[in-house]
Amino acid sequence: MAIRTYGPNAVDWEQRVDVARLRADRLARLKATLERSELGALLSFDMANTRYMTATHIGTWAMDKLIRFALLPRGGEPVVWDFGSAARHHQLYNPWLDHSPGPPTPEGARRTGARAGISTLRGAFHPDAGIAPELARQVAGVLREHGVAEAPVGVDVAEMPVLAALRAEGIETVDGQQIFLEARRIKTADEITLLAQACSMVDAAYEELYEFLRPGVRENECVGLVSKVLYDLGSEYVEGVNAISGERCSPHPHVFSDRILRPGDPAFFDILHSFNGYRTCYYRTLAVGSASRAQRDAYVRCREYMDAAIALVKPGTTTADVVSLWPRATEFGFPDETAAFALQYGHGVGLSIWEKPIFSRLVSLDHPETLEEGMVFALETYWPASDGWSAARIEEEVVVTADGCEVITKFPAEELLVAGRKYWTAGGALDTLRESQSHLNTAAGRGEMQPGGAAAAAAAAETEPEEA
Repeated sequence: MAIRTYGPNAVDWEQRVDVARLRADRLARLKATLERSELGALLSFDMANTRYMTATHIGTWAMDKLIRFALLPRGGEPVVWDFGSAARHHQLYNPWLDHSPGPPTPEGARRTGARAGISTLRGAFHPDAGIAPELARQVAGVLREHGVAEAPVGVDVAEMPVLAALRAEGIETVDGQQIFLEARRIKTADEITLLAQACSMVDAAYEELYEFLRPGVRENECVGLVSKVLYDLGSEYVEGVNAISGERCSPHPHVFSDRILRPGDPAFFDILHSFNGYRTCYYRTLAVGSASRAQRDAYVRCREYMDAAIALVKPGTTTADVVSLWPRATEFGFPDETAAFALQYGHGVGLSIWEKPIFSRLVSLDHPETLEEGMVFALETYWPASDGWSAARIEEEVVVTADGCEVITKFPAEELLVAGRKYWTAGGALDTLRESQSHLNTAAGRGEMQPGGAAAAAAAAETEPEEA
């Protein structure tokens, strides 16, 4: 096993994640990618890109606010504008944001890399308050200071008033998201360690979930249990827990409900959380008490598609090679690849969940991407059961190594696991491979014999006199 995992603490007796190296390596990759482009700078409003660039974080509550922004000028160092006391916190506790000569100081950080500033709060500020023009003025000042004001600026996401204000300052804006994602495509050694650590926490969540599942619990209770396990282990953010059971499995609704689990239900879960910024996307399917043959067969099919894909993963393989092994949308009940999107799927995982490379028959056959050592991605497969209502869903996270790959999602998934109480009958253990409707498990219930036939035959055998 090449990929090690550790406890979440820092210790003096073992080399674990080197956060200083993590910050330096990420910024170096971003600078190198910017240098290979024609852009003069990168301007970020997306929190994952801002974290990659500046190693700052103010809590996941801010993820959808578009309130913070950061700039990396060609040949320069990153500048982050944060609102209120967050900027002061960076000045005090983020010495890597002081770009002035000499030992880092809060005052040096305030003048250079950690400044107070604010964006337009997704339109909540009055349009006449001048927020967008002030933002543009601040950005333009840094660009002029570094002599790149005439070059295009790559922007990841932004509001229309901000783009208009930048244009009024004479700044040409273009798509910068491709530069960010290209830099983030290959993970550093410390990033891979953090991604594996995040998966180890989900391993533990699935262990608790397996013990908890039984008829009578609700999908939302499963979400609560998983969230508590992850936060207790040190998760930074539980983005979501897809808890899907019973008839809700097909078609996949992609959201949990308050449905009560019943005997014989399939239940699949996707656990998405963040540890030190690094995410998981990790599906497992379980059966509650028992599984039907249709459910078992769907799981086997789902697993076969997964295993065939993993067997191909190595440097030089393309995303087209992988998706060509997966079924067409029309083979599992959908009219086209758009309608079936994300059911047979793969995506990069890092500071956000859907990064490069993307695996999908929708795009990968015509626009393949080549796999490289250091990529980390999740592969997801899905198969609806022949009963018309249940389904199987599996997901594995994979690290591309020098000569193949390593799977970092470790909760058992090679076969369909049955969770819940073991039931006993007068004749022994109740079979876990059975139909959820009891009558379908008997010959009489299936209409294959007349009522009383088996009992009468048994009684006759017991009372028939022995031959002399």
